[in-house]
Amino acid sequence: MSEGFFSRLFGASDNGAQQANSVASPYTGAKKPVKVVETVLRDAHQSLIATRMTTEQMMPIIPKMDEIGYYAVECWGGATFDSCLRFLNEDPWNRLRKLRDGFKKTKLQMLFRGQNILGYNHYADDVVEYFVQKSVANGIDIIRIFDCLNDIRNLETAVRAAKKEKAEAQIALSYTLGSAYTLDYWKNIAKNIEAMGADSLCIKDMAGLLTPYKAQELVSALKESVKIPIDLHSHYTSGVAAMTYLKAIEAGCDRIDTAISPFAMGTSQPATEVMVETLKGTKYDTGLDIEKLSEIAEYFQPQREEDIQSGLLNTKVLGVNINTLRYQVPGGMLSNLVSQLKAMNQESKYEEVLKEIPRVRADFGEPPLVTPSSQIVGAQAVFNVMMGERYKMIPKESKKFLKGEFGKTVKPFNPEVQKKAIGNEEPITCRPADLIAPQLPDYEAKIAQWKRQDEDVLTYALFPQVAEEFFKKREAGQTT
Repeated sequence: MSEGFFSRLFGASDNGAQQANSVASPYTGAKKPVKVVETVLRDAHQSLIATRMTTEQMMPIIPKMDEIGYYAVECWGGATFDSCLRFLNEDPWNRLRKLRDGFKKTKLQMLFRGQNILGYNHYADDVVEYFVQKSVANGIDIIRIFDCLNDIRNLETAVRAAKKEKAEAQIALSYTLGSAYTLDYWKNIAKNIEAMGADSLCIKDMAGLLTPYKAQELVSALKESVKIPIDLHSHYTSGVAAMTYLKAIEAGCDRIDTAISPFAMGTSQPATEVMVETLKGTKYDTGLDIEKLSEIAEYFQPQREEDIQSGLLNTKVLGVNINTLRYQVPGGMLSNLVSQLKAMNQESKYEEVLKEIPRVRADFGEPPLVTPSSQIVGAQAVFNVMMGERYKMIPKESKKFLKGEFGKTVKPFNPEVQKKAIGNEEPITCRPADLIAPQLPDYEAKIAQWKRQDEDVLTYALFPQVAEEFFKKREAGQTT
């Protein structure tokens, strides 16, 4: 039989061979090692065990973690601050100082919610500036700053403060889907972020919505638009994050966020060891030692098993939840909805609430769903379903959101819903923090009797009631 027969049968051709050979090989070309940010001390346990890992559980493994060669360890910020105070009877500032003492070689990273800092409301610029100053003074090297609406006006003060303190100011884009979130949108906002003075950029895919080829497209576009390094942060909730990382790396992504395997996957990040082995021997080789990483994993494995046995680590968060892609809802938000409906004996309404969330999100200007916008949209969807009438009850948080107290959304609010929520009140169109007078002097006066360290005023500013309870326990010697 002729050679042409086999070519037609198996789809081979000279042209096809040329195309195959033209694909860039991961084994050739200039070395481009990918840097790894380890999340086990912050986002991994926040995602899987509701931020309940104690400082005491962290400390013994820190010397070995410090020898790995991570670009950074994310260990503070996000929900850790609140959780330390509220549930663990720990001073979050003491945790940070202990971590700084333990990590001699490795950069420490925190997550910072822009003008919300680590709380759920906007704070005055003096509070934001002081919090950044004290975070760096106590050991933070990289501050990842994001805004739930991607309103970059809400990032300006924190970025300026981080630069002043000589910390790396990383701005995170809250990744989401919707008709407004085009490649041009992401490219333009990235350019604005670079112009603002950001040292690096993070694609913050909090819901695991970024699929592999979309990641390749997005990272390629951003690489053409900005010169600063790009970090990709995703969650395994939808089951695609490791593949997404790989395509992003091939497109030029500089850093990836991973979690050591006992606290990886599910609603957490892809496993550190898996990504290290995947890239081994390629031009993207991380250079990290799998044997040393296995020692880190061995340390955390018993804790994982204890958390499963105690119920703290619910196995439901370890699987793939396809509703993430169906409804664009972060895993943490899904689990919160389940618990809320269970508390009301309304678990049968789960699917109905999930369908209502995209409708509420559209009425609220199509914001990314991340703290605190995810909680606000989720709560409103629950009320709409439970009341049997949309917007019959509008919580104060929804009213604040629709007034513009959290900033500007990518699309306008539904005018009818906004009118129902705020009546004849004038919406806020300026940067919301411009309307907040300096707050530090007032907070200082309120905590005078409790103050033991400068940082106490910031603890009180963010969580007044929780902080006061903590201060009382501290006086009684019941805290660490």
